[in-house]
Amino acid sequence: MGDPFAMAITHAHASGMGGMRGAGDLVARMQMSKGMRIEEAKAYVAKKLNVGIEDLTDPVIMNEVRTDLGIGVMTPLPGVAKGIEAKFNIAKALGIDINCVKRFMARTS
Repeated sequence: MGDPFAMAITHAHASGMGGMRGAGDLVARMQMSKGMRIEEAKAYVAKKLNVGIEDLTDPVIMNEVRTDLGIGVMTPLPGVAKGIEAKFNIAKALGIDINCVKRFMARTS
């Protein structure tokens, strides 16, 4: 069954980092998919996004980074990546496999 509190703790950390306004969602993804500890996940995401660890919680900086990389923003504007396109870009930016991206690719091949 695993740890019944692990998901709640991960969500609490992600929310505290600004969630999708910052990079909390990406850090949480690395924690859950790769089993990384919070500090390791922050360092990994910061390196992949080419920002400082302290920038991960700054909504202004992260909005620019997220828009430039097409990895989704809180209030998407026309022409900005969202949905499955953002998931493709997240997989590429973080160098990870995302199940829905793999399944989408399998259906289109």
